[in-house]
Amino acid sequence: MTAGQPLTYDAFVARATADPAVVGLVLKGSRAHEDMVTEHSDHDLYVVLADAAATELTRFGGHRTPGLDLVVVSLTEFRAAGMPGFERYALARARIVLDRLDGGIARILAAKAHLDADEARGDAQGWLDAYANSLYRSIKNARDGQGLAARLDAADSARFLLELLFALDRRPRPYNKYLEWELARHPLPGWDTGLLLDTVDRVARTGDVAEQRRLFARVEKVARRAGHGAVLDDWGADLGLMRPR
Repeated sequence: MTAGQPLTYDAFVARATADPAVVGLVLKGSRAHEDMVTEHSDHDLYVVLADAAATELTRFGGHRTPGLDLVVVSLTEFRAAGMPGFERYALARARIVLDRLDGGIARILAAKAHLDADEARGDAQGWLDAYANSLYRSIKNARDGQGLAARLDAADSARFLLELLFALDRRPRPYNKYLEWELARHPLPGWDTGLLLDTVDRVARTGDVAEQRRLFARVEKVARRAGHGAVLDDWGADLGLMRPR
């Protein structure tokens, strides 16, 4: 790198690797997902510093160019990143470039990739209720001739359903960009990936009531088997509107 030239990924990695304050380098985004790189893909890199370390690399925090985005954090901050938060999936599928902690960076990423039992249960209950709420509203709106509202609620229900299904598998839900990538490589147990994606697509696009009810029948069985029947039972007689006729 010379004066006036942009900082490149390879140049920065070499510089960071030579700095003893750096305990980890973690690449996230499309370049951490096989076959997802395009001509527009940049390098999104976490730079993990030893706690209380002194290094001139901190000045690169927030560096952002079309080719390189840098996040510079302490080890403590890295452990907390995405726990919970939007970054969790990105870090769960991130690629390790440097790990000076004898596998410590890898263990931190592995913890982000799996929800613990209590977290998964709480999340699943919340997403199940949100899914049922949007489904119910969609069907009511369709019944009352509110087509746009019905489709919007159906699209919301599809989002909440995916959150629910990944929580039931104790995984953070992937971003929409990586949904098909994730399911092709790590299918949800008990679900046919192609059929699930086709159904979610139709529900989100059309708000078809019969389709939503058929899907709900499957989800109800899965949720009750997982021990979340009480969430559904709280809906009382309103379940009748959601179930297939």
